[in-house]
Amino acid sequence: MVFTRRPAAVLTAIVAACAMAISLTACTADANSQDTADDRTTVTSSAPGVVAMFTPSDGITLNQQTPLNKWAKLTPNLTKALTSAGFKKGDISHTTSGSLDKQSRAIQDYVVNHLSGSNTTDDAGIVISPDNITLLVAPVVEADASTRQYGDYVSQELSTADTAEGSDSTDSSDSSNSSDSSDSSTGSDSTDDSSSNASKTVGDSKNAAQAEAVDRLVSSLKLAKESGMHVVLMGNSIKGYKPDAFVRFSDAQAIGKLQAEKIVSKLELSKASKDNPKYIEVLMPYTAVDESGEASDSTFAQEAFRGIWQVLGAYYQKGVVESPSGTLNGNSTEDDWQSVAYDASKEGSTAKVLDARLAKAEEHASPTRIDGIIAMNDYIASEVVTELDDLGYTGSAADINPQITISGIVGNITGKKDLSRSDVPDPIKSPEKDDSADSTDSADTQDDSTATDKTDKTKDSQWPLVTGYGAYVSNIPSIVNGKQWMTGIEDRQTLAENIAEACALLNKGQTLTSMSSVRNTEVGGKKKVPTISGPLLAVSASNLKVTLIDPGYISLADAGL
Repeated sequence: MVFTRRPAAVLTAIVAACAMAISLTACTADANSQDTADDRTTVTSSAPGVVAMFTPSDGITLNQQTPLNKWAKLTPNLTKALTSAGFKKGDISHTTSGSLDKQSRAIQDYVVNHLSGSNTTDDAGIVISPDNITLLVAPVVEADASTRQYGDYVSQELSTADTAEGSDSTDSSDSSNSSDSSDSSTGSDSTDDSSSNASKTVGDSKNAAQAEAVDRLVSSLKLAKESGMHVVLMGNSIKGYKPDAFVRFSDAQAIGKLQAEKIVSKLELSKASKDNPKYIEVLMPYTAVDESGEASDSTFAQEAFRGIWQVLGAYYQKGVVESPSGTLNGNSTEDDWQSVAYDASKEGSTAKVLDARLAKAEEHASPTRIDGIIAMNDYIASEVVTELDDLGYTGSAADINPQITISGIVGNITGKKDLSRSDVPDPIKSPEKDDSADSTDSADTQDDSTATDKTDKTKDSQWPLVTGYGAYVSNIPSIVNGKQWMTGIEDRQTLAENIAEACALLNKGQTLTSMSSVRNTEVGGKKKVPTISGPLLAVSASNLKVTLIDPGYISLADAGL
């Protein structure tokens, strides 16, 4: 009796176990939101997914005269932030390209390979669904020498329309030259025309290749979005193309505005008067002619000056700020960028311009008084510092706050002490315009006059505030010793964290509205594009430790400590 019942019990147990296994398998499949087919697992929105980064390659740097705002510096921050957001290291790829042509081909290959079924699994054999893939693309944009001095993140825009217009004007010019050539029979004219035509042919070929690369890039990104992938553009926009999100780094206006605002705050221009104005010079470096001999695009210089003038313009108009050289005055406008612009591509041009701007009234006179110089970037700032020293200016920016000494700054950076500050006494009336001494007797007046003369000469030769941008490692010692007062940099770590959060949300099929760093802006002519941005960091000796050393951007050795 017992033996006849045991097989039945065993059979019942087996059936129950099978049912439980099937039930558990179904639950597991539902929990992971995975579909199985052909022994492969397709990851859907519940997994972090994949991020593919495409950035320009950095040029070879043979010295430390390079800004910290480089793509090679950002990508490690991005990788770290992505892994912290849950992405596996094996699901994060990074491709660098030296030209837009190579980058567009790399992106095209990546998209096509994933959509065709090849290269769509990770090391575990998991198939990656397109809607779990985000492309982080920083389009390669050609920049002239002066623009590169600000770093890699300065936002620019790619456009096929501009290229086409350039080609049309070139064709028109070719026709005109051909016509002119037929009227002339001299050998020299023929030679000149041949040389000019050869140069234009090269230019036409370059423009055509650029237009083809832009078209290839746009087509690849559109294909990626249509398939379900997400596209996030970083730094550079594409005219007429709307990405899922855009990362806005620094632009010309923001860089100019940052330096102007810090000058206003440090010199306390709100307390300045016409009787005792502050003296500020603006240097606007740009490249007048590109490598092919054609006029360069001056948009960056124009926008940078616009950012400066939006802050300083009112003070010039009130007469509380003057330009020693007279390049700017109360009648100047934000369109007068050329008044302060110069071709920085010529060797020694900065020193020559500054020497002319601060020319002495007489050979043996004291240096021309100057309170602040906006140098725009650290490369120019380093040349300004050298020239100021040659012109006889003494001291440093640390002297503007007498209780902040160089030793105090060094102690603060190395973590030994905190800085103490006090305002600089600066009379509303300048000594030479003060009538309060009229009631004194002649002897006292003569003594006061002598003392005042010495004070004036000391103030005339006082080292001014020098601003820059880019946080060049080579300039950090000058910031520590106060020769360069401030520089600027992107908050890379915060931007990287925000980008990683955006990638995770996009791969989950969610919007970016929950992110405080995101707001809708117009990008590439397209409205309502979720845009990630953050304020630029102003760096001076007083906060250098917190902004650059503590985050690991530079070391104590880089600061010369």
